Amino acid sequence: MLIALPTGDRVAAHTFYAKAFGFEAFGPLADDGVPEPLQFRLGDDLALMLIPVGGFGWTVGRPVAGRGVSEVALSIAVGDVDDAFATAVAAGAEVVAAPERKPWGCTAAVADPDGHVWLLNAS
Repeated sequence: MLIALPTGDRVAAHTFYAKAFGFEAFGPLADDGVPEPLQFRLGDDLALMLIPVGGFGWTVGRPVAGRGVSEVALSIAVGDVDDAFATAVAAGAEVVAAPERKPWGCTAAVADPDGHVWLLNAS
């Protein structure tokens, strides 16, 4: 399975995902020093691909939604929400929702440099 998201800046996206979540990119390097296509393996059968905005719109056959308009929230299980939140913010994440204790656990939300929302969850 592949999750594809648009990006306005491949290099910034590469740096953010490596620093914020420890994701490792794979594939042959392009002239900008970033793998092309920009992909991160998230599991045995799951990868995240960041596609430049123009290419993304061409791929899906419609204009890309504007920044801050999100049709999906991606969730990642973390050991400690406070630590994961601090790491993501230090890497440049936009704060969407600060860590909060809920009846089912702890959660927070951050956005990557392109405005894609990531929920950080721990039970």
